[in-house]
Amino acid sequence: MFLSNLFGNPERFDRWVEIAQSSFWPLLKGALTFSLSLSLISFAIGLVIAILTALARISGNKVLVGIARVYVSIIRGTPLLVQLFIIFFGLPSVGVTIDSFPSAVIGFSLNVGAYASEVVRAAILSIPKGQWEAGYSLGMTYRQALVRIILPQAARVSVPPLSNSYISLVKDTSLAAAILVPEMFRKAQEIAAATYEPLLVYSEAALIYWLICLVLSAIQDRIEHRLDRYVA
Repeated sequence: MFLSNLFGNPERFDRWVEIAQSSFWPLLKGALTFSLSLSLISFAIGLVIAILTALARISGNKVLVGIARVYVSIIRGTPLLVQLFIIFFGLPSVGVTIDSFPSAVIGFSLNVGAYASEVVRAAILSIPKGQWEAGYSLGMTYRQALVRIILPQAARVSVPPLSNSYISLVKDTSLAAAILVPEMFRKAQEIAAATYEPLLVYSEAALIYWLICLVLSAIQDRIEHRLDRYVA
């Protein structure tokens, strides 16, 4: 019924084609300029937070373990959108005002750090204790054994889940539209409001997200295949 109305009405079909063509570049520009940059910056910062949190969890220090557990519990137990709202809309009430893009970076970085820390911690714990003992037998300190032996092996184990986390983060950047970051979904909202064609515009945005994720998945497969060459 919908398709018959669309293709049976040449004027409406031509309007859809015109809107799709005119909106493609603004949407793609929003994706490349803000969505991908936001995801890359947040993931890089979040990965550093994740490693530090994972090391704190396995350190044996009760204070560090407690702080890390509380942090992970809070972030994993609350919605990401609520976290973004607290940072962007809530903090100004106590005199802390942060622009939309930095607020999004902070929110996504903290979120990635909490979830990825469990991946990193599991990867470190999956390395046999004999690897630690081998390092100690060569006269290495705990830090040397961790950096030179354990973390490189843990990195190989954590690549697939961390890659999946990054792909999910790219899609989650659409939530930044709620705090006024002009990323792709925000652009889609503006175009849909101006053209009164939400189905077309949001479908086009979904298509671009899908294509980006296809490219990222292909890159992930190449990285995993390359790493597999060094696994017996």
